[in-house]
Amino acid sequence: MYGGYYGGYYGGIGGSWFLLLMPALLFAMYAQLKVSSSFNKYLRVQSRSGYTGYEVARMILDRNGLQEVRVEPIGGNLTDHYDPRTKVIRLSNNVYNGRSVAAVSVAAHEVGHAIQHGEGYFPLILRNNIAPIASIGSRFVWILILLGFVISPVLIEVGILLYVAVVLFQVITLPVEFNASRRALYQLENGIVYRDEIDSSKKVLSAAALTYVAATLVALAQLLRLLSIFGRRRD
Repeated sequence: MYGGYYGGYYGGIGGSWFLLLMPALLFAMYAQLKVSSSFNKYLRVQSRSGYTGYEVARMILDRNGLQEVRVEPIGGNLTDHYDPRTKVIRLSNNVYNGRSVAAVSVAAHEVGHAIQHGEGYFPLILRNNIAPIASIGSRFVWILILLGFVISPVLIEVGILLYVAVVLFQVITLPVEFNASRRALYQLENGIVYRDEIDSSKKVLSAAALTYVAATLVALAQLLRLLSIFGRRRD
């Protein structure tokens, strides 16, 4: 009864996962285009304050007592991130040296993560703890699924459990990123950008937030796909 019920349940998901995955993938493509277009648009709009992304990051860090956090340049485009292990904010060249609305907004957002870390913001701590498991899950889930068909269905279950960590990571990422953007806007409003530039900063950060929403939807749809595969294997 137990196996038959769940096998039928998960098998029933198989007909619908594709209908969920495709819209999620399309939304992810839209989100990526949106963040790229918004970033490029406001990369051409100079902030009247004249500060570079590095100067904004350093200013916000120092006034929040985070002098130990370093700010370094990194290659690539939209590669900006905060590394909690080394307490380093890495900004792409367009952001590090840029004086645009996009540059100062992205820099402030990454500092928002450093402030979260300094305050012990629980969702960030939780995400950092899940990250290693999620990384393993995203790398090896399909290997385990394939081995499950050849060796044992137990490996499929292990793969699904690891992928659950990926989904949890994406879900927890949402409040972490939204909170970092709120912190960024608060800091920018306090003497860094002019008041009429805040709406532009919001557009840059809102476009970036779409990518995290899309990633979460794709992860959830993929989880349903894995459950349908498991259901068919048990049948």
